[in-house]
Amino acid sequence: MGTTVRRGYAMWARLFRSVQAQSPTLQGQLRDMFMHAVLEGFILPGEALPSSRVLARSLGLSRTTVMLTLQSLVDKGVIVGKPRSGYYVVKDLLSARLEAACRTGQQSATTGGMWDGRLTMTPSRQRNIEKPLDWQQLPYPFVYGQFDGSLFPVADWRECALEVLQPRVLRRWAPDHIDHDESSLVEQIQRRLLPSRGIWVDRDQILVTSGTQQAIFMLGTLLMGPDTRIGVENPGYPDARNCFLLRSRHIRPLSVDEEGLIPGPDLAQCDYVFVTPSHQCPTTVTLSLNRRQALLQSAQRHDFIILEDDHESELNFSGKPTPALKSLDAAQRVIYMGSLSKTLAHGLRLGFVVASADLIRELRALRRLIMRHVPTNNQCAAASFIAHGHHEAYIHRLNSVYRSRAAALRTALAAHAPQLAQRPSHGGSALWVEGPEGLDTRALSRRLYARGVVVEPGDVFFWGADPPVRYLRLGYSSIPETRIESGVRILAEELSQEQPKTGLTHALPPQELSAGP
Repeated sequence: MGTTVRRGYAMWARLFRSVQAQSPTLQGQLRDMFMHAVLEGFILPGEALPSSRVLARSLGLSRTTVMLTLQSLVDKGVIVGKPRSGYYVVKDLLSARLEAACRTGQQSATTGGMWDGRLTMTPSRQRNIEKPLDWQQLPYPFVYGQFDGSLFPVADWRECALEVLQPRVLRRWAPDHIDHDESSLVEQIQRRLLPSRGIWVDRDQILVTSGTQQAIFMLGTLLMGPDTRIGVENPGYPDARNCFLLRSRHIRPLSVDEEGLIPGPDLAQCDYVFVTPSHQCPTTVTLSLNRRQALLQSAQRHDFIILEDDHESELNFSGKPTPALKSLDAAQRVIYMGSLSKTLAHGLRLGFVVASADLIRELRALRRLIMRHVPTNNQCAAASFIAHGHHEAYIHRLNSVYRSRAAALRTALAAHAPQLAQRPSHGGSALWVEGPEGLDTRALSRRLYARGVVVEPGDVFFWGADPPVRYLRLGYSSIPETRIESGVRILAEELSQEQPKTGLTHALPPQELSAGP
C-alpha cells in the first residue's frame, strides 16, 4: 500500500469524525466534509481528490455512497470529473459560493442571499490564524501558545476556585458589576504584575478585559475611524491587523528584523502604531533597548500613540527581561496591554489595559455596552492565584520547561531540517523558521497534518495580497519534549520530497538560550 493512500486514510478519517455535519444522511455528512475541506484549505482549487476507493475504505462507507456524493458535488459545480484522471476542485470556484454551500447546506435553497445586502462588514473573509479542531488528539502538535494540561498547577487553581465559592467571597462576585472590576485582581495587577515590568500606576488607570483581543478591539472602536493611519508590524499579529481593518483601510506595514520593529520614516505617517516588543509576533525577537527609545522619541516628535501588546513578556529565558515600553514612557504616549491567558489558560480570557484615567473611563463605558464586565468569579480566582504566589511559581516552571523544549526543537531542526533557517530568540513559546525560495508551507502543513503533525504556515502574518509562503511558526508549548525530535523527523521527510534545491541550505546555529539578548 502506497504512502499517499495511507496518509489519505488518516486525513479523511479525522476530517469525517471532526466536522459537525448538519445532514442526517451519510451522503449529506460526506458532502459537508468535502466543503469543509475546501474552505479550510485542506484541498485547494485545482487539486485532485482521493479516489472513491480510497475514500470509501478510509471512511468505512460504501463506494456507492461516495460516488453519489461526488456526483452531487459535480452537479453543484464544486468539483469536476476528468476521464481516467479523477475528480478535481473547480479552479475558479468563488469563496462566497463555497461558504453558502457549506454553512447553509440544505437551507441554501430557502434562505438565498438574504444577508448579502444587509451586512456592513464581512469579518469571516479576513485572513486569520487557523488551527485544526482536533490538534489535541494529534501526536505532534507544534501549535503556538496553547494549553498543556500536564504543566498546569491544578491543585493550586482548585484551591483558589474553592476560595471563590466561600459565602463571604460569593457576595462579591455574584452581583452584576457595571462600572468597576474586582478590586482584588486590580490590586494584584497594580502591586505584583505591573511593577515586574517596571510600571507603577494608580488603580483608575487599569481596566480588566476579556483577554488582550478585547482590548485591541475596544481601542480600535474608540480611537480609530475611516481615515486613521495605523502602523502594524510586518509580519505581525493578524487579529490585531484585522481589528484595525474593520475601522480603517489605512494600514501601514512596518518592517521587522532581528532587533524587532525598524523605526523608519513610515512612522511619521502613522496616528497609531501597534507593536509586540517583548517577543514579536510571530518572529519572537525582542525589540532592542535602542529601538525602544527611538520609537518613543519618534512618537513624541510625530505625535502618534503606541499600542504595546506585552506579548509573552513573562516567558523569558535570559532572566533579564527588557523593560516594557510603558516603563520608559515619560510622555504618556504608550497604551499598555497585558494578558493572563497566555500563561494560565487561554480559555480564562483575562487581560488588562493600562492607560490614562480618562481613557480607561471611556473604555470601561464601552465595555459595558459589549459585555458589562469580565466574569467576576474568574477575576477572584486569578487574584487569589497571584496573591498566594502560585502564578509566579507557575511562570518559573514554564520558563524551565519551555527553555528545554526550545533547545530540543532547535537541535532537532539543525540535525534533520537544516534547510529551515531559525530566527534567534530568548523566550516565548514558538520558533519562527524560514524555508528556501519555492517552499509552500501551506501545502506542507496539509501533508504534515495527515501524518499527525500540526504546524502553522507563516503567510497569514504578512500584510498584502501576495504574502511569502516559505515561513513556519513552530510552537512548543503543547508538545512534550520526548516527541519533538520524532515530529521534526516527519517534517524533514516531507521537506525532502519536494524541497527546492536552491535558496537557503543551512540554519543558524542553535542558540545558548540561557544567555542574555
